[in-house]
Amino acid sequence: MRRAQENAVVEMLDIAPVADELAARFVAGGHRLYLVGGSVRDALLGRTGSAGGDAPRDLDFTTDARPEQILGILEGWADAVWDTGIEFGTVGARRRGYVLEITTFRADAYDRVSRNPTVRFGDSITDDLMRRDFSVNAMAVELHSSPGERRFVDPYGGLAALANGVLDTPAAPQESFADDPLRMLRAARFVSQLGFTPAPRVQRAMTEMSGQLARITPERVQTEFTKLILGAHPRRAIELMVETGLAEQAIPEVPAMQLAVDEHMQHKDVYTHSLVVMEQAIQRETDGPDLVLRLAALLHDIGKPATRRFETDGRVSFHHHEVVGAKMTRKRLRELRFPKSVVDDVAQLVYLHLRFHGYGKGEWTDSAVRRYVTDAGPLLDRLHRLVRSDCTTRNRRRAAALQRSYDSLEQRIETLRKQEELDAIRPDLDGNEIMKLLGVPPGPLVGKAYKHLLAVRMERGPLDRAQAEAELRRWAEEHGVAP
Repeated sequence: MRRAQENAVVEMLDIAPVADELAARFVAGGHRLYLVGGSVRDALLGRTGSAGGDAPRDLDFTTDARPEQILGILEGWADAVWDTGIEFGTVGARRRGYVLEITTFRADAYDRVSRNPTVRFGDSITDDLMRRDFSVNAMAVELHSSPGERRFVDPYGGLAALANGVLDTPAAPQESFADDPLRMLRAARFVSQLGFTPAPRVQRAMTEMSGQLARITPERVQTEFTKLILGAHPRRAIELMVETGLAEQAIPEVPAMQLAVDEHMQHKDVYTHSLVVMEQAIQRETDGPDLVLRLAALLHDIGKPATRRFETDGRVSFHHHEVVGAKMTRKRLRELRFPKSVVDDVAQLVYLHLRFHGYGKGEWTDSAVRRYVTDAGPLLDRLHRLVRSDCTTRNRRRAAALQRSYDSLEQRIETLRKQEELDAIRPDLDGNEIMKLLGVPPGPLVGKAYKHLLAVRMERGPLDRAQAEAELRRWAEEHGVAP
């Protein structure tokens, strides 16, 4: 029965011809070659980019051949070969648009202080699969010299786990996570990307060992967290991180939001509210997953615990939490080594997310609308989505009123944009014109005059040439500058 199931699995896999070509060369050299890990998992899931998806593809293999023997087998066949990972037993190659990684069986030992193994080569596919992170990644297909000669290898129940959507480890999870604590965060990432549920023993081990994540460098944590946020189910993954204590290690400001009560009294806490906002922001994405928007939605209220105040009327307030939150966001994302552009954009969205609530019933002046657009800059579209997503009230009348108010603001922005080319607001005189009219050389004085004209432009809208020159002369006279 099991053999029949294995044969059926092999028949399901649309394995690329290049894999069979490579296998024929290994067999001719007296070695075995296995398609392994994520390549097999994704092929069984039918995910693009796997062995059966659309090109270009990455394929992972393992073999009993040693690295120097792998190099010999690839010689004259691969379009390109690189050996940057050869000390870990991995040789990379490219063949007809496929990127191939071939790794010698491993039987590593870990010092459990860092996550760096003492590399030891093995001789058994079963032992090699035992050292992998999760059983769904511990499946392999042995390839032979002809396409019909294949064998499915699944010693740790990966196929059943895949079918049931369960994330388990080949070895005891405590052993696996002690070897490499990053695997705990990778578990949360697979929850987000694949919708899996950790096995009870895996979640227990994550909870017991969450402090071990401190062994991992911020760069590696950021890489996994980014993949997690960009997955299909980031809320489930964030909840898992908070429940197990991983979030305390990676991004402690998120679980800290559980301490604050939402001022609208519509959620258990600000933490839950922020997860809902993130989900609603995701629903508003139009061009695929947006890292900046998702991070801003998750973090927009992280300043609330630090600004929480209990008012005399019994309500809870969080005055200026957007200012505090922007600073906290910048600090945390920098510590996680996010790119500067991501840090700046997310922090600015957090800083601006409350600005709209001053719009009220539409009494903003055109100047205020101009400032809103100018301060948002290229983030304006994301700011629109974030602000709309931040409405989580269950009061339908209030929610509808907020959406109508924002509709009104967007309409005014569009009207002003058409009238004034709002996206590129500049003073009505440039630096060269200022220097010529005032008869001054380049220097701080020109910058001050420029800033003044920009403020006037923001307040009054476009000026014609004569008005702009008169305003500059008035400013110069007030500041003792004789044109």
